[in-house]
Amino acid sequence: MAAAGVGAVRAADEPPVELPAYAVSFPRVALQDPAGSFPMPVTALRYEPLADVETRNLAEGQADVTIRGGIFENTGFRVGGVALYDPQTGHYFAEIPVAPAMLTAPTVLTGVDNALEGFNANAGTVAYGWQRVRPRGELTAAAGEFGSYRASWYEGAVAEAPVAGQTLGADAEVARAGSNGSRPFGDYRFGRVDGRLQLAGADSQTDLFYGYQGKFFGWPNLYTPFGSDETENLETVLVALNRRQRWSADDWLEAGVFWRRNKDDYAFNRFAPLGPIHPFQHTTWAEGAAVSGHLDLGAFALGYDAEALTDDLKSTSLTFGRFHSRDYFKLGAAPEKTWSLAGRRRLTVRAGATFDDTNRDGSAVSPLAEIALTDARPDGTTERLHLSYARSTQVPTYTALDSSPAAGLFRGNPNLGRSASHNLELGYDRAHAGWQAHVAVFYRRDDQLVDWTFQRGVIARIASPVDIDTVGAEAVWRLTLSRGEVVLGYTVLHKTADYLGAVVDGSFYALNFPKQRLTAAVTVRLGAGFELRMDNEARVQEANPLRTEGGNEAVISSAGLFYRPPATPDLELSLQADNLWDTNFQDIPAVPAPRRTISAGITTRW
Repeated sequence: MAAAGVGAVRAADEPPVELPAYAVSFPRVALQDPAGSFPMPVTALRYEPLADVETRNLAEGQADVTIRGGIFENTGFRVGGVALYDPQTGHYFAEIPVAPAMLTAPTVLTGVDNALEGFNANAGTVAYGWQRVRPRGELTAAAGEFGSYRASWYEGAVAEAPVAGQTLGADAEVARAGSNGSRPFGDYRFGRVDGRLQLAGADSQTDLFYGYQGKFFGWPNLYTPFGSDETENLETVLVALNRRQRWSADDWLEAGVFWRRNKDDYAFNRFAPLGPIHPFQHTTWAEGAAVSGHLDLGAFALGYDAEALTDDLKSTSLTFGRFHSRDYFKLGAAPEKTWSLAGRRRLTVRAGATFDDTNRDGSAVSPLAEIALTDARPDGTTERLHLSYARSTQVPTYTALDSSPAAGLFRGNPNLGRSASHNLELGYDRAHAGWQAHVAVFYRRDDQLVDWTFQRGVIARIASPVDIDTVGAEAVWRLTLSRGEVVLGYTVLHKTADYLGAVVDGSFYALNFPKQRLTAAVTVRLGAGFELRMDNEARVQEANPLRTEGGNEAVISSAGLFYRPPATPDLELSLQADNLWDTNFQDIPAVPAPRRTISAGITTRW
């Protein structure tokens, strides 16, 4: 379970603001904006110590997000009360057309929290909350190497007169970015338009959101290792309504509904002539409703989650398999009991189960249990020690189910079924004054996980079930000082895999993981209006026969120097660099790394 504290996504950039009690999250990265694009929700995960982002072109182009050595389709995303999902492929899970200024910093859910609050995600869930609207504005423009540019405008407004005893607010954003590409045929063009209405009370918040994001980007070997210049053309629309209500510290409810459409037009060879029917064109629709909360019943409490989702696929290539639409249902309940011990220590035990079902697959009941010892000392020190076990299940996406099993670039398997994961975790969290620490050791067994593999002599990726044991440990340490902040993270992983007799010469995902990964986020306020922010990661990657350059060890950094003139603190000048050391390390085997990109920008706030 990730440690959390009070903060906001851009806490380093904005004056203090009173937040509602439930906006509880800390950014653990120094740079919230990339050098070559406007920020997206995935940007804040690039150097997140509890998650790993594997990029194509740049993270804002295409990002696979993994947690604790899982694969991209093991990771779920939650915004407010609803879990967002793309039924075609996990490559598009992070396509969330929401301005980061509207969201809290991400929290990473694992173990029991993921089993209860996640959806169709066995390794973990990245959860964002809706931020409170306040009257402010921001305009940013930047330009850099390779013809890159980015521009964004954000405005938030709050009505002076209350509406039904609540505050009416609204915010909106427009953003654009583009580049000729840091590699040949790595050009991109991004655009986003989104807006929100909000009613907020002292203990409640209702948000109505609409967002559209369009992205075109190219990259050599974008998805295949065959030396082709490939492109993606994505259009994502999200409509969401969310309500959160809190009655006490331990008594709250959050409910939401959403509708999402994702259009994807992929080209294996961007120079090949196109006929009236594009060979890899897909549209998915997903809509759902969810309610979750924590109910304090006096003698005991109840954590609960209920979700229903339906999807549909229209595709020119995913025409095989048994079905192209599916309905999903999930129910979860975890009663808990707390006993007061000596001093301020408390012992909490929670145990329950989740029920998952679809109209296309068999159902599953999965147990979960946790015992936690907490202590809040008079000197302000807080501690939490927990031991947990959780089982969770998930069903495969349509690219794995409905690709041709015998031909084409991506070969599926219509007989793939529900995979199961068993998670055992021991964790410890401690906070005192200006520092926080989180340590956890874990074991996860994945049964029938769907991986994509390579076989020599076969020009295709193949969907292959695999049983995997993952053993690991993670640690995060955060120190806040008067002149800056340091966040250190470390993860160590070991895997054992059994492909159940299949011929596998290389794994693109399940066996592409860091054996060791160290992250360091540093923010230093230099004085006279200058501030230095730097994110770093050093990694030792598991060897992979598909990796063609960059080796298995890498140090990757992003850095930014920011200046606010003391006389005009609402104006900020910036100089930023991504991939500062210009490393060639391939996050995803056979996919070339982006080159170093430097940009200069100006931001004004009001």
